[in-house]
Amino acid sequence: MNLILWRHADAENLPASLALSAQADLARELTDRGRKQAEKAAQWLRPRLPDDALILTSPAVRAVQTAQALSPTPRIVRDLAPGANAVTLLGAIDWPGTAQTVVVVGHQPALGQLAALLLSGQEAYWTVKKGGIWWLASRRREDESQVVVRAVVNPDLI
Repeated sequence: MNLILWRHADAENLPASLALSAQADLARELTDRGRKQAEKAAQWLRPRLPDDALILTSPAVRAVQTAQALSPTPRIVRDLAPGANAVTLLGAIDWPGTAQTVVVVGHQPALGQLAALLLSGQEAYWTVKKGGIWWLASRRREDESQVVVRAVVNPDLI
């Protein structure tokens, strides 16, 4: 299974008066810079993905807009919302239970924690840059499950 962790692109800041509002946070949209980041990342991903790749996104507007740069109809998954953790993400994506390529568009710190858990066996606060992509693959070698890094791409490199 290929698992692609894609952090939403650059988004609007919340005014200080709304900083604690979960609804306001979910409604934040991409900035012009974020739209360009999402489109560039989608252009890089598109030719590398199989036709049956599953595109899953957080319900946050900024994540949906990022995912829509790749697919007009990504699947919105509530368990990928801001505040999720690595274990919740694992359950939502059925890692590594499916052979299908899965693209997860989500948020920090959950994406970084998931990458750390899959690669090192422990959750840690690894950073996935806004608009960044971490492409991981699961494989079996000598009766052992392994996770391999296929690519780490930041938006300023594409």
